[in-house]
Amino acid sequence: MSLILNIDTSTDTASACITKNGECVLIVKNENQKEHASFIHAAIKSMLQQTDLELTSMDAFAVTSGPGSYTGLRVGMATAKGFCYALSKPLITIGTLEAMAVAAIIDTSKKEEFLYCPMIDARRMEVFAAVYNHELNQLLPPAGMILEAETFNSFTKNGNILFFGTGSSKYKQIEKSPNAFFSNITFSAQHVGLLADKAFKAKKFAEISYSQPEYLKEFFTTART
Repeated sequence: MSLILNIDTSTDTASACITKNGECVLIVKNENQKEHASFIHAAIKSMLQQTDLELTSMDAFAVTSGPGSYTGLRVGMATAKGFCYALSKPLITIGTLEAMAVAAIIDTSKKEEFLYCPMIDARRMEVFAAVYNHELNQLLPPAGMILEAETFNSFTKNGNILFFGTGSSKYKQIEKSPNAFFSNITFSAQHVGLLADKAFKAKKFAEISYSQPEYLKEFFTTART
């Protein structure tokens, strides 16, 4: 059995979720990005009170490692690492784009008919993005890129691809392929919990001392294949 406290403060909406064997026990969200730092500890305290659980009851702590908001990533990572240090519990780090892809795959009825491209807005025509198949295999690793009309041609020419996330609306303006689809799918710490449960069972723990947010500062003009 795994009881995990999952934290996501990487994007506009912050959330914290307690999962038991990957199933959500309770989740709390906050949509004001400027309040992430003050929200997260109060949210965790509230969840523990509502569930009659203690921090010491957690088997591990999971957090989104990025990419995403610089400040948000630091808040989440510092919170999770602090708990792990204080309680001698393992740390699990989950890529933000991978968690987003999980949310999209779950939300899609004919999963195998699509590739999945989560996008996080990074100002102007820049985004952080990656591409996964319906089994969550990575076809394009997370990277910062400058969006152009032909950026994902190598994928759209071979089949359907679903774009989603805060950066996808910008790409929708220039991507005209009939194989390109767009959605308003959102993700939360609940999706982080699904991945964290698998990582816990496989004992894929992060090194607490050396774990840092993955900012992905570089931007490329086209997607790498």
